Amino acid sequence: MNDDATPATAVTPDPVVPPTPAAAPDRPGRARRVILGGLPFVLVLGAVGGAAAYTKSTVDGADRTVTTAVWQKPDREPAKDPAGAPPRGRAVTELSKLLLPVPSGYRLGPDLGADGNDSETSGRKAAAAMKESGRGLAGRQRRELEKRIDRYDLHGLARRSYVADTDDLVVETQIVKMKDRKAVRDMYTFRNGLMDTVGVFRDGPKIKGHKHATCFRLPKDSKTEIDGMHCAAYDGGVFVTLSASGSKPFDASAVAELLKDQLDHIASPGEYI
Repeated sequence: MNDDATPATAVTPDPVVPPTPAAAPDRPGRARRVILGGLPFVLVLGAVGGAAAYTKSTVDGADRTVTTAVWQKPDREPAKDPAGAPPRGRAVTELSKLLLPVPSGYRLGPDLGADGNDSETSGRKAAAAMKESGRGLAGRQRRELEKRIDRYDLHGLARRSYVADTDDLVVETQIVKMKDRKAVRDMYTFRNGLMDTVGVFRDGPKIKGHKHATCFRLPKDSKTEIDGMHCAAYDGGVFVTLSASGSKPFDASAVAELLKDQLDHIASPGEYI
């Protein structure tokens, strides 16, 4: 699949971003030199930013209307995806087969922009989608990110969102396949370096059995009802990001387990469940 003819500017509309936690008064100013417009979780949540609003509204009350929700909360059984996707996600291409099938206790989540909650793209559209993850970066850092992406030989990008049946956790997983494994390692190192440079994130849990995986937690903030975590990992020629948003108390271990399952599935897709 190759849609290089698609203009690079055809990207999804700006996502709704979760409420910005206030920075501590004694926090160093270096974060503001890297990120423009507030807390940089806009960088890592990307298109799933609206998931925080989806989660909060669902938790606050099932009778509330949520403009970003894809479907109404079901009384018993999870709702069917409006696009008619299989309940566990599409697995019709080499790349889509690498995405973790919707596990027990979850269902397909909210749309990730115009392409829905279970999508795949390639060529310039894939590059454009990766560049959108840099929204909120200061000019120099964003230009560096885009230059790196332009150098990569992208085979394709696949995304899937999940929502817990308890309606208190929304997760987006993105998989990017590249021809050059060095490029995969480069992106992993670069993204983690950006997170470290910001200096406001907490260390997330380790991913058992996967040394090339790193997670970051949002800073502690007692004033917000939503927490989140972002993880990046790679396996061979596949770069993986996982972003989660949920109500407090946030179950970071459950998110880490999802990433472990995703990485195990990439390593042995035919053996998962």
